[in-house]
Amino acid sequence: MLGQPALLISDYLIWSICLIGGISLAIGLRNPLQRQRWRMILSTPSAMASAIILLTYLAIALLDSVHFRPLLPQDEATTNGSIEANSEQPNSTVTYAASEISLLDLLLSNIRKAEERSYSAPLAIYAFSKESLVTAAGTTRAYPRLLYGGADLENPALHRSDIVNRTLTGLGLSLILVIPIFLLFRRRSRRSPTLSAGNQTPAWRTAFMTIAGLLIIGSVATQLADHYHLLGTEKVGQDVLYLGLKSIRTGVLIGALTLLIMLPLALVLGTAAGYFGGWIDDAVQYLYTTLSSIPGVLLIAAAVLSVNLYLDQNLSEVTSLHQRADLRLLLLTGILGLTGWIGLCRLLRAESLKLRELDYVTAARAFGVVDARILIRHLLPNLGHIVLITIVIDFSGLVLAEAVLSYVGVGVDPSMISWGNMINSARLELAREPLVWWSLATAFIFMFTLVLCANLFADAVRDAFDPRLRGKQ
Repeated sequence: MLGQPALLISDYLIWSICLIGGISLAIGLRNPLQRQRWRMILSTPSAMASAIILLTYLAIALLDSVHFRPLLPQDEATTNGSIEANSEQPNSTVTYAASEISLLDLLLSNIRKAEERSYSAPLAIYAFSKESLVTAAGTTRAYPRLLYGGADLENPALHRSDIVNRTLTGLGLSLILVIPIFLLFRRRSRRSPTLSAGNQTPAWRTAFMTIAGLLIIGSVATQLADHYHLLGTEKVGQDVLYLGLKSIRTGVLIGALTLLIMLPLALVLGTAAGYFGGWIDDAVQYLYTTLSSIPGVLLIAAAVLSVNLYLDQNLSEVTSLHQRADLRLLLLTGILGLTGWIGLCRLLRAESLKLRELDYVTAARAFGVVDARILIRHLLPNLGHIVLITIVIDFSGLVLAEAVLSYVGVGVDPSMISWGNMINSARLELAREPLVWWSLATAFIFMFTLVLCANLFADAVRDAFDPRLRGKQ
Protein backbone atom coordinates (compact mmCIF):
# COMPACT_ATOMS: atom_id res chain seq x y z
CA MET A 1 0.00 0.00 0.00
CA LEU A 2 1.39 3.39 -1.01
CA GLY A 3 -0.31 5.27 1.80
CA GLN A 4 -3.60 6.69 2.96
CA PRO A 5 -5.86 7.84 0.08
CA ALA A 6 -6.45 11.60 0.19
CA LEU A 7 -8.25 12.43 -3.05
CA LEU A 8 -9.13 16.06 -3.65
CA ILE A 9 -12.42 17.30 -5.08
CA SER A 10 -10.73 18.11 -8.37
CA ASP A 11 -9.40 14.54 -8.54
CA TYR A 12 -12.92 13.15 -8.54
CA LEU A 13 -14.03 15.71 -11.12
CA ILE A 14 -11.25 15.12 -13.66
CA TRP A 15 -11.61 11.34 -13.45
CA SER A 16 -15.38 11.67 -13.81
CA ILE A 17 -14.98 13.89 -16.88
CA CYS A 18 -12.60 11.38 -18.49
CA LEU A 19 -14.96 8.50 -17.70
CA ILE A 20 -18.00 10.28 -19.12
CA GLY A 21 -16.03 11.41 -22.17
CA GLY A 22 -14.76 7.89 -22.81
CA ILE A 23 -18.23 6.37 -22.52
CA SER A 24 -19.70 9.05 -24.80
CA LEU A 25 -16.99 8.44 -27.39
CA ALA A 26 -17.53 4.67 -27.25
CA ILE A 27 -21.27 5.11 -27.74
CA GLY A 28 -20.74 7.56 -30.60
CA LEU A 29 -18.37 5.21 -32.41
CA ARG A 30 -21.18 2.67 -32.76
CA ASN A 31 -22.61 4.92 -35.45
CA PRO A 32 -20.93 4.20 -38.80
CA LEU A 33 -21.11 7.88 -39.79
CA GLN A 34 -19.38 8.93 -36.57
CA ARG A 35 -16.67 6.31 -37.09
CA GLN A 36 -16.07 7.62 -40.59
CA ARG A 37 -15.72 11.17 -39.30
CA TRP A 38 -13.24 10.19 -36.61
CA ARG A 39 -11.23 8.18 -39.14
CA MET A 40 -11.21 11.25 -41.33
CA ILE A 41 -9.79 13.23 -38.40
CA LEU A 42 -7.10 10.64 -37.72
CA SER A 43 -6.18 10.50 -41.41
CA THR A 44 -4.83 14.06 -41.08
CA PRO A 45 -1.17 13.85 -39.98
CA SER A 46 -1.31 17.00 -37.86
CA ALA A 47 -4.47 15.81 -36.10
CA MET A 48 -3.01 12.36 -35.41
CA ALA A 49 0.17 13.83 -33.93
CA SER A 50 -1.82 16.37 -31.91
CA ALA A 51 -4.14 13.68 -30.54
CA ILE A 52 -1.22 11.59 -29.30
CA ILE A 53 0.43 14.57 -27.62
CA LEU A 54 -2.86 15.64 -26.04
CA LEU A 55 -3.37 12.11 -24.69
CA THR A 56 0.13 12.27 -23.22
CA TYR A 57 -0.75 15.51 -21.44
CA LEU A 58 -3.97 13.94 -20.20
CA ALA A 59 -2.14 10.87 -18.89
CA ILE A 60 0.26 13.06 -16.92
CA ALA A 61 -2.67 15.05 -15.52
CA LEU A 62 -4.45 11.86 -14.44
CA LEU A 63 -1.31 10.55 -12.73
CA ASP A 64 -1.14 13.84 -10.86
CA SER A 65 -4.81 13.49 -9.86
CA VAL A 66 -4.40 10.47 -7.57
CA HIS A 67 -3.35 11.89 -4.19
CA PHE A 68 -2.45 10.03 -1.03
CA ARG A 69 -0.57 10.57 2.23
CA PRO A 70 2.61 8.47 2.13
CA LEU A 71 3.57 6.15 4.92
CA LEU A 72 6.34 7.60 7.08
CA PRO A 73 9.20 5.61 8.62
CA GLN A 74 9.16 5.55 12.39
CA ASP A 75 12.24 7.79 12.68
CA GLU A 76 10.55 10.52 10.57
CA ALA A 77 7.18 10.24 12.27
CA THR A 78 8.37 12.05 15.37
CA THR A 79 10.05 14.92 13.54
CA ASN A 80 7.61 15.72 10.74
CA GLY A 81 3.97 16.67 10.86
CA SER A 82 2.07 13.40 10.57
CA ILE A 83 -1.27 11.65 10.95
CA GLU A 84 -1.51 8.47 12.98
CA ALA A 85 -3.86 5.60 12.33
CA ASN A 86 -4.34 2.31 14.13
CA SER A 87 -2.83 -0.67 12.37
CA GLU A 88 -4.09 -4.22 12.34
CA GLN A 89 -1.57 -5.28 14.96
CA PRO A 90 -2.29 -4.33 18.59
CA ASN A 91 -0.25 -1.66 20.40
CA SER A 92 1.13 -0.23 17.17
CA THR A 93 0.29 2.68 14.93
CA VAL A 94 0.83 3.50 11.29
CA THR A 95 2.01 7.05 10.68
CA TYR A 96 1.19 8.97 7.53
CA ALA A 97 2.55 12.28 6.34
CA ALA A 98 0.37 15.35 6.88
CA SER A 99 0.74 16.57 3.28
CA GLU A 100 -0.52 14.81 0.17
CA ILE A 101 1.49 13.70 -2.82
CA SER A 102 0.35 12.22 -6.12
CA LEU A 103 1.39 9.26 -8.22
CA LEU A 104 3.28 11.67 -10.46
CA ASP A 105 5.20 12.95 -7.43
CA LEU A 106 6.05 9.36 -6.61
CA LEU A 107 7.35 8.70 -10.14
CA LEU A 108 9.34 11.95 -10.08
CA SER A 109 10.72 11.47 -6.57
CA ASN A 110 14.33 11.87 -7.71
CA ILE A 111 13.88 15.33 -9.21
CA ARG A 112 11.23 16.37 -6.67
CA LYS A 113 13.57 15.87 -3.74
CA ALA A 114 16.68 17.20 -5.53
CA GLU A 115 16.42 20.79 -4.32
CA GLU A 116 19.36 23.14 -4.58
CA ARG A 117 20.00 26.37 -2.70
CA SER A 118 19.02 28.64 -5.59
CA TYR A 119 19.37 29.03 -9.35
CA SER A 120 21.32 26.62 -11.51
CA ALA A 121 21.50 26.49 -15.29
CA PRO A 122 20.28 23.46 -17.29
CA LEU A 123 22.64 20.46 -17.01
CA ALA A 124 25.03 22.45 -14.82
CA ILE A 125 27.15 21.09 -12.00
CA TYR A 126 27.90 24.48 -10.46
CA ALA A 127 25.53 27.03 -8.98
CA PHE A 128 24.48 30.01 -11.08
CA SER A 129 25.70 32.66 -8.61
CA LYS A 130 28.96 33.03 -6.77
CA GLU A 131 29.07 32.39 -3.03
CA SER A 132 31.62 32.87 -0.27
CA LEU A 133 33.51 29.61 0.11
CA VAL A 134 35.99 28.74 2.86
CA THR A 135 39.06 26.97 1.47
CA ALA A 136 42.53 26.20 2.70
CA ALA A 137 43.72 29.50 1.22
CA GLY A 138 40.96 31.44 3.01
CA THR A 139 37.57 32.82 2.05
CA THR A 140 36.99 33.29 -1.66
CA ARG A 141 34.11 34.03 -4.02
CA ALA A 142 33.42 31.14 -6.40
CA TYR A 143 30.68 29.03 -7.92
CA PRO A 144 29.95 26.14 -5.52
CA ARG A 145 29.16 22.61 -6.66
CA LEU A 146 25.49 21.70 -6.70
CA LEU A 147 24.10 19.39 -4.05
CA TYR A 148 22.44 17.04 -6.56
CA GLY A 149 23.28 18.15 -10.09
CA GLY A 150 26.23 16.02 -11.15
CA ALA A 151 26.95 15.10 -7.53
CA ASP A 152 28.18 11.61 -8.51
CA LEU A 153 30.66 13.10 -11.01
CA GLU A 154 34.01 13.07 -9.21
CA ASN A 155 35.98 14.78 -11.97
CA PRO A 156 34.29 18.00 -13.22
CA ALA A 157 36.37 17.80 -16.42
CA LEU A 158 34.26 14.79 -17.48
CA HIS A 159 31.05 16.82 -17.33
CA ARG A 160 30.39 17.06 -21.07
CA SER A 161 31.45 13.53 -21.85
CA ASP A 162 29.15 12.22 -19.11
CA ILE A 163 26.21 14.10 -20.63
CA VAL A 164 26.98 12.64 -24.06
CA ASN A 165 27.25 9.10 -22.65
CA ARG A 166 23.95 9.37 -20.80
CA THR A 167 22.28 10.79 -23.90
CA LEU A 168 23.51 7.88 -26.00
CA THR A 169 22.34 5.46 -23.31
CA GLY A 170 18.87 7.02 -23.41
CA LEU A 171 18.80 6.72 -27.20
CA GLY A 172 19.79 3.07 -27.00
CA LEU A 173 17.11 2.27 -24.42
CA SER A 174 14.46 4.03 -26.50
CA LEU A 175 15.29 1.85 -29.50
CA ILE A 176 14.33 -1.21 -27.48
CA LEU A 177 10.78 0.17 -27.31
CA VAL A 178 10.67 1.86 -30.71
CA ILE A 179 11.48 -1.25 -32.78
CA PRO A 180 8.52 -3.41 -31.56
CA ILE A 181 6.19 -0.40 -31.88
CA PHE A 182 7.41 0.07 -35.46
CA LEU A 183 6.60 -3.54 -36.28
CA LEU A 184 3.17 -3.17 -34.68
CA PHE A 185 2.31 -0.02 -36.62
CA ARG A 186 3.62 -1.52 -39.86
CA ARG A 187 1.34 -4.50 -39.46
CA ARG A 188 -1.57 -2.25 -38.52
CA SER A 189 -1.08 0.05 -41.50
CA ARG A 190 -1.26 -2.90 -43.91
CA ARG A 191 -4.53 -4.12 -42.39
CA SER A 192 -6.10 -0.66 -42.02
CA PRO A 193 -9.38 -0.15 -43.93
CA THR A 194 -9.65 2.78 -46.28
CA LEU A 195 -12.14 5.60 -45.99
CA SER A 196 -14.93 6.11 -48.42
CA ALA A 197 -14.22 9.85 -48.61
CA GLY A 198 -11.03 10.46 -50.51
CA ASN A 199 -9.81 6.85 -50.11
CA GLN A 200 -7.83 7.91 -47.04
CA THR A 201 -6.35 5.82 -44.26
CA PRO A 202 -5.37 6.77 -40.70
CA ALA A 203 -1.96 8.39 -40.53
CA TRP A 204 -0.17 5.44 -38.96
CA ARG A 205 3.24 6.67 -40.09
CA THR A 206 2.69 9.98 -38.32
CA ALA A 207 1.44 8.14 -35.24
CA PHE A 208 4.58 6.01 -35.13
CA MET A 209 6.88 9.00 -35.61
CA THR A 210 5.12 10.93 -32.84
CA ILE A 211 5.21 8.05 -30.37
CA ALA A 212 8.81 7.30 -31.26
CA GLY A 213 9.75 10.93 -30.75
CA LEU A 214 8.04 11.01 -27.34
CA LEU A 215 9.78 7.79 -26.29
CA ILE A 216 13.18 9.09 -27.39
CA ILE A 217 12.68 12.40 -25.58
CA GLY A 218 11.39 10.59 -22.48
CA SER A 219 14.27 8.10 -22.39
CA VAL A 220 16.97 10.73 -22.85
CA ALA A 221 15.29 13.06 -20.33
CA THR A 222 15.06 10.24 -17.78
CA GLN A 223 18.74 9.39 -18.11
CA LEU A 224 19.80 13.02 -17.72
CA ALA A 225 17.25 14.10 -15.10
CA ASP A 226 18.31 11.35 -12.71
CA HIS A 227 21.78 12.92 -12.44
CA TYR A 228 21.36 16.54 -13.53
CA HIS A 229 18.79 19.29 -13.49
CA LEU A 230 17.75 18.94 -17.12
CA LEU A 231 16.03 22.34 -17.28
CA GLY A 232 17.82 23.96 -14.37
CA THR A 233 16.40 25.13 -11.05
CA GLU A 234 14.48 28.24 -10.02
CA LYS A 235 14.94 30.74 -7.19
CA VAL A 236 14.31 28.38 -4.28
CA GLY A 237 16.16 25.49 -5.91
CA GLN A 238 13.25 23.41 -7.24
CA ASP A 239 13.76 21.49 -10.45
CA VAL A 240 12.15 23.36 -13.35
CA LEU A 241 11.33 20.16 -15.23
CA TYR A 242 9.34 18.97 -12.24
CA LEU A 243 7.46 22.28 -12.08
CA GLY A 244 6.66 22.12 -15.80
CA LEU A 245 5.24 18.59 -15.55
CA LYS A 246 3.25 19.41 -12.40
CA SER A 247 1.70 22.42 -14.14
CA ILE A 248 0.06 20.16 -16.74
CA ARG A 249 -2.67 19.12 -14.28
CA THR A 250 -3.52 22.73 -13.51
CA GLY A 251 -3.81 23.63 -17.19
CA VAL A 252 -5.95 20.60 -18.03
CA LEU A 253 -8.20 21.19 -15.00
CA ILE A 254 -8.71 24.86 -15.86
CA GLY A 255 -9.80 23.95 -19.38
CA ALA A 256 -11.89 20.86 -18.61
CA LEU A 257 -13.76 22.05 -15.52
CA THR A 258 -14.50 25.48 -16.99
CA LEU A 259 -15.95 23.87 -20.12
CA LEU A 260 -18.03 21.58 -17.91
CA ILE A 261 -19.65 24.68 -16.36
CA MET A 262 -20.04 26.89 -19.41
CA LEU A 263 -21.27 24.22 -21.85
CA PRO A 264 -24.67 23.51 -20.19
CA LEU A 265 -25.34 27.23 -19.76
CA ALA A 266 -24.55 28.06 -23.37
CA LEU A 267 -26.37 25.02 -24.76
CA VAL A 268 -29.60 25.52 -22.80
CA LEU A 269 -29.82 29.31 -23.04
CA GLY A 270 -28.66 29.61 -26.65
CA THR A 271 -30.93 26.86 -27.98
CA ALA A 272 -33.94 28.10 -26.02
CA ALA A 273 -33.43 31.69 -27.16
CA GLY A 274 -33.12 30.74 -30.83
CA TYR A 275 -35.94 28.19 -30.96
CA PHE A 276 -38.64 29.77 -28.78
CA GLY A 277 -37.88 33.46 -29.42
CA GLY A 278 -40.18 36.02 -27.82
CA TRP A 279 -39.56 37.01 -24.22
CA ILE A 280 -37.15 34.08 -23.70
CA ASP A 281 -34.93 35.40 -26.47
CA ASP A 282 -35.14 38.93 -25.06
CA ALA A 283 -34.21 37.77 -21.56
CA VAL A 284 -31.23 35.72 -22.75
CA GLN A 285 -29.98 38.56 -24.96
CA TYR A 286 -30.31 41.03 -22.10
CA LEU A 287 -28.35 38.70 -19.81
CA TYR A 288 -25.38 38.07 -22.09
CA THR A 289 -25.34 41.64 -23.40
CA THR A 290 -25.05 42.92 -19.84
CA LEU A 291 -22.27 40.48 -18.99
CA SER A 292 -20.35 41.18 -22.20
CA SER A 293 -20.52 44.94 -21.49
CA ILE A 294 -18.36 44.44 -18.38
CA PRO A 295 -14.60 44.05 -19.05
CA GLY A 296 -13.92 40.36 -18.60
CA VAL A 297 -10.61 40.69 -16.76
CA LEU A 298 -12.07 43.19 -14.28
CA LEU A 299 -15.11 41.00 -13.63
CA ILE A 300 -12.95 37.92 -13.05
CA ALA A 301 -10.49 39.87 -10.87
CA ALA A 302 -13.29 41.26 -8.69
CA ALA A 303 -14.85 37.81 -8.27
CA VAL A 304 -11.51 36.15 -7.48
CA LEU A 305 -10.56 38.79 -4.91
CA SER A 306 -13.96 38.42 -3.25
CA VAL A 307 -13.51 34.65 -3.11
CA ASN A 308 -10.03 35.03 -1.62
CA LEU A 309 -11.40 37.33 1.08
CA TYR A 310 -14.11 34.80 1.87
CA LEU A 311 -11.56 32.00 2.12
CA ASP A 312 -9.35 34.02 4.45
CA GLN A 313 -12.24 34.85 6.77
CA ASN A 314 -14.28 31.65 6.82
CA LEU A 315 -12.13 28.71 5.75
CA SER A 316 -9.17 29.07 8.07
CA GLU A 317 -9.87 25.57 9.43
CA VAL A 318 -8.65 24.11 6.12
CA THR A 319 -5.11 23.39 7.24
CA SER A 320 -3.91 21.49 4.17
CA LEU A 321 -2.34 23.73 1.55
CA HIS A 322 -3.35 21.32 -1.17
CA GLN A 323 -7.01 21.42 -0.14
CA ARG A 324 -7.01 25.22 0.08
CA ALA A 325 -5.33 25.60 -3.31
CA ASP A 326 -7.68 23.01 -4.81
CA LEU A 327 -10.73 24.88 -3.49
CA ARG A 328 -9.48 28.14 -4.95
CA LEU A 329 -8.87 26.40 -8.29
CA LEU A 330 -12.44 25.09 -8.35
CA LEU A 331 -13.83 28.53 -7.56
CA LEU A 332 -11.68 30.05 -10.33
CA THR A 333 -13.02 27.54 -12.86
CA GLY A 334 -16.54 28.37 -11.71
CA ILE A 335 -15.94 32.08 -12.26
CA LEU A 336 -14.43 31.49 -15.70
CA GLY A 337 -17.34 29.23 -16.60
CA LEU A 338 -19.97 31.74 -15.54
CA THR A 339 -18.30 34.48 -17.59
CA GLY A 340 -17.15 32.47 -20.62
CA TRP A 341 -20.40 31.00 -22.02
CA ILE A 342 -21.47 34.11 -23.94
CA GLY A 343 -19.64 33.44 -27.24
CA LEU A 344 -20.93 29.88 -27.60
CA CYS A 345 -24.44 30.99 -26.57
CA ARG A 346 -24.52 33.53 -29.39
CA LEU A 347 -23.43 30.93 -31.94
CA LEU A 348 -26.05 28.43 -30.80
CA ARG A 349 -28.79 31.07 -30.77
CA ALA A 350 -27.99 32.12 -34.34
CA GLU A 351 -27.89 28.52 -35.57
CA SER A 352 -31.16 27.67 -33.77
CA LEU A 353 -32.86 30.65 -35.41
CA LYS A 354 -31.91 29.19 -38.80
CA LEU A 355 -32.76 25.58 -37.98
CA ARG A 356 -36.25 26.30 -36.64
CA GLU A 357 -37.30 27.64 -40.06
CA LEU A 358 -36.22 24.54 -42.01
CA ASP A 359 -38.78 22.25 -43.61
CA TYR A 360 -38.32 19.21 -41.38
CA VAL A 361 -38.79 21.29 -38.21
CA THR A 362 -41.89 22.95 -39.69
CA ALA A 363 -43.25 19.54 -40.64
CA ALA A 364 -42.65 18.21 -37.13
CA ARG A 365 -44.61 21.13 -35.69
CA ALA A 366 -47.47 20.55 -38.15
CA PHE A 367 -47.72 16.91 -37.04
CA GLY A 368 -47.99 18.03 -33.42
CA VAL A 369 -44.56 16.92 -32.18
CA VAL A 370 -43.80 18.50 -28.81
CA ASP A 371 -41.05 21.10 -28.59
CA ALA A 372 -38.86 18.98 -26.31
CA ARG A 373 -38.76 16.15 -28.87
CA ILE A 374 -37.98 18.58 -31.71
CA LEU A 375 -35.10 20.04 -29.72
CA ILE A 376 -33.63 16.65 -28.85
CA ARG A 377 -34.34 14.94 -32.19
CA HIS A 378 -33.66 17.67 -34.73
CA LEU A 379 -31.85 20.69 -33.28
CA LEU A 380 -29.24 19.25 -30.92
CA PRO A 381 -27.77 16.77 -33.45
CA ASN A 382 -27.32 19.62 -35.93
CA LEU A 383 -25.67 21.79 -33.29
CA GLY A 384 -23.17 19.13 -32.23
CA HIS A 385 -20.44 20.18 -34.65
CA ILE A 386 -20.57 23.79 -33.39
CA VAL A 387 -20.36 22.66 -29.77
CA LEU A 388 -17.51 20.23 -30.41
CA ILE A 389 -15.46 22.70 -32.42
CA THR A 390 -16.01 25.54 -29.95
CA ILE A 391 -15.08 23.61 -26.83
CA VAL A 392 -11.80 22.40 -28.35
CA ILE A 393 -10.89 25.96 -29.35
CA ASP A 394 -12.03 27.44 -26.02
CA PHE A 395 -9.91 24.89 -24.15
CA SER A 396 -6.70 26.43 -25.47
CA GLY A 397 -8.01 29.91 -24.70
CA LEU A 398 -8.70 28.95 -21.08
CA VAL A 399 -5.17 27.57 -20.67
CA LEU A 400 -3.81 30.93 -21.82
CA ALA A 401 -6.31 32.76 -19.58
CA GLU A 402 -4.91 31.00 -16.50
CA ALA A 403 -1.42 32.20 -17.35
CA VAL A 404 -2.62 35.78 -17.79
CA LEU A 405 -4.67 35.79 -14.58
CA SER A 406 -1.86 34.25 -12.53
CA TYR A 407 0.55 36.80 -13.99
CA VAL A 408 -1.60 39.66 -12.68
CA GLY A 409 -2.10 37.93 -9.32
CA VAL A 410 -5.77 36.84 -9.57
CA GLY A 411 -5.27 33.31 -10.87
CA VAL A 412 -4.72 30.08 -9.00
CA ASP A 413 -3.31 29.97 -5.49
CA PRO A 414 0.39 31.00 -5.34
CA SER A 415 1.21 27.68 -3.64
CA MET A 416 -0.19 25.72 -6.61
CA ILE A 417 2.25 24.91 -9.38
CA SER A 418 1.07 26.30 -12.72
CA TRP A 419 2.51 27.81 -15.87
CA GLY A 420 1.04 31.17 -14.91
CA ASN A 421 2.81 31.14 -11.54
CA MET A 422 6.04 30.06 -13.23
CA ILE A 423 5.79 33.00 -15.64
CA ASN A 424 4.89 35.35 -12.79
CA SER A 425 7.92 34.30 -10.75
CA ALA A 426 10.20 34.40 -13.81
CA ARG A 427 9.43 37.99 -14.81
CA LEU A 428 11.86 39.41 -12.24
CA GLU A 429 14.51 36.92 -13.31
CA LEU A 430 14.65 38.56 -16.74
CA ALA A 431 16.22 41.65 -15.16
CA ARG A 432 19.18 39.69 -13.79
CA GLU A 433 22.60 39.79 -15.32
CA PRO A 434 23.37 37.21 -16.61
CA LEU A 435 19.83 36.36 -17.72
CA VAL A 436 17.86 33.56 -16.05
CA TRP A 437 15.77 32.32 -18.98
CA TRP A 438 15.01 28.65 -18.39
CA SER A 439 11.96 29.00 -16.10
CA LEU A 440 10.13 31.22 -18.55
CA ALA A 441 11.21 29.10 -21.53
CA THR A 442 10.00 25.88 -19.88
CA ALA A 443 6.57 27.30 -19.10
CA PHE A 444 6.33 28.71 -22.63
CA ILE A 445 7.29 25.40 -24.30
CA PHE A 446 4.86 23.27 -22.28
CA MET A 447 1.99 25.73 -22.70
CA PHE A 448 2.73 26.40 -26.38
CA THR A 449 2.75 22.67 -27.16
CA LEU A 450 -0.60 22.10 -25.46
CA VAL A 451 -2.30 25.09 -27.09
CA LEU A 452 -0.86 24.36 -30.55
CA CYS A 453 -1.96 20.72 -30.47
CA ALA A 454 -5.45 21.70 -29.28
CA ASN A 455 -5.81 24.20 -32.14
CA LEU A 456 -4.54 21.76 -34.78
CA PHE A 457 -6.90 19.08 -33.52
CA ALA A 458 -9.78 21.59 -33.53
CA ASP A 459 -9.12 22.37 -37.21
CA ALA A 460 -9.40 18.69 -38.11
CA VAL A 461 -12.57 18.32 -36.04
CA ARG A 462 -14.11 21.29 -37.83
CA ASP A 463 -13.29 19.86 -41.27
CA ALA A 464 -14.82 16.49 -40.36
CA PHE A 465 -17.93 17.54 -38.44
CA ASP A 466 -18.98 20.81 -40.09
CA PRO A 467 -21.75 19.96 -42.61
CA ARG A 468 -20.93 23.05 -44.69
CA LEU A 469 -17.39 21.81 -45.35
CA ARG A 470 -18.21 18.13 -45.83
CA GLY A 471 -19.18 18.49 -49.47
CA LYS A 472 -15.97 20.32 -50.36
CA GLN A 473 -13.65 17.52 -49.35
